[in-house]
Amino acid sequence: MIKQSTKRTHVWIAGRVQGVFFRAWVMDNARRLGINGWVRNLFDGRVEEVFAGPPSPVDHMVVLCHKGPDHARVETVLDDHSEPAEGLATFEVKSSA
Repeated sequence: MIKQSTKRTHVWIAGRVQGVFFRAWVMDNARRLGINGWVRNLFDGRVEEVFAGPPSPVDHMVVLCHKGPDHARVETVLDDHSEPAEGLATFEVKSSA
């Protein structure tokens, strides 16, 4: 049996990304793509996300985040691929931080 590689990406998105159902949109897309992780609003107005799963769907999710849902206006997307991929079994919306 061949073990599929797992990738983890930590993402911070700035712009008009709160109050536009960004977190629900992220959760729906992540679940559709089979990605685990979490999403939450930050007090500074950004949205923070962690995606873990097969590299191609994780990369696709980051690309989708550059546009976001219809009413969002994404200005910047920062991502970090250096975190270990372990420890995420589902996708969830976390409380604001």
